[in-house]
Amino acid sequence: MKNLNNDYLNKFCSHIYIERAITAHPRTQKILAHFPHATVVTIDHYKDVFCRSRQSYPLQHGSQNLILAEKKGTLLYEGAPVCQSFGNQYFYYTSCMMNCIYDCEYCYLKGMYPSANLVIFVNLEDYFHEVEQMLKQHPLYLCVSYDSDLLALEQTVGYVKEWCDFVQTHENLKLEIRTKCASTGMVGQLAQTKDVILALTMSPQKVITSFEHHTPSLDARIAFTLKLLEAGCAVRLCFDPMIYLPGWETYYGQMIDQIFMHIDVNKLIDVSVGTFRISQDYLKKMRKQSPDCAVAWFPFQNENGYYHYPESLMEQMESFLTNRLAEQLPKEKIFRWTDN
Repeated sequence: MKNLNNDYLNKFCSHIYIERAITAHPRTQKILAHFPHATVVTIDHYKDVFCRSRQSYPLQHGSQNLILAEKKGTLLYEGAPVCQSFGNQYFYYTSCMMNCIYDCEYCYLKGMYPSANLVIFVNLEDYFHEVEQMLKQHPLYLCVSYDSDLLALEQTVGYVKEWCDFVQTHENLKLEIRTKCASTGMVGQLAQTKDVILALTMSPQKVITSFEHHTPSLDARIAFTLKLLEAGCAVRLCFDPMIYLPGWETYYGQMIDQIFMHIDVNKLIDVSVGTFRISQDYLKKMRKQSPDCAVAWFPFQNENGYYHYPESLMEQMESFLTNRLAEQLPKEKIFRWTDN
């Protein structure tokens, strides 16, 4: 399945839960228009549905429903230690959506949230206001697509366009939009958007087939990258997280060969490299929810509350990929997570 569109979502979102306070919000009405056959249920607070006890994340992901809500309290957060900052001093992220329509077995969201249902916060104007307040203090590098894949839901939600329009009118603000999406139909919307980095996750086809369910193929991701570069977009390729599996060196080597064959990597702004790592609390929940997940049950090494591959394996995997990328790219364009 190359791209998930409105028809795909309508198969799953049989019910839409809406907080009473935002039923008349323009974004609520805009999103609802995409789901004419859904059963709409009014609720007081999104956590009444999202945080119910005894939910099964794997089962829910096969029949996701949608929750529309208002996000209150803090809206911007400092980047976590497991995330790449790319040398930015003021590195923050925000979550205007929770959960993802893709189903990657290794995704930390499976250990972070009690529910697989999608939550969309419709009060995007409040996020913009908080960004403006922070810009009065210092520049801002803001990741807006960490706890979801905004681009994969763009046809339904439209938040990527709203963020892109916002950044065009604000100085000292740079956005990163992380995605596995490969919808070439959105290239025109993203073309030459100032101060927006499209960060595309690249994985070997073997990893995609085995662990990144419903996501576009490697061929589709490469084709999307080419279209973005032709349109003048700032593109970052993220080889992160690298996932161990038998024969990993062959699969990652073939992926790099395929990318070098089609993409002029010198046109990229940079690349990132990092092996799988996760909070110990998230991993514990993932193992409980998915007892058959090979990625989650690897014998990881715990360091300061975070699990990662044993040092020797982590070094071997990251060095292999970094060295292959260095054949085509200058060192300053390669960001390795363990260098942080």
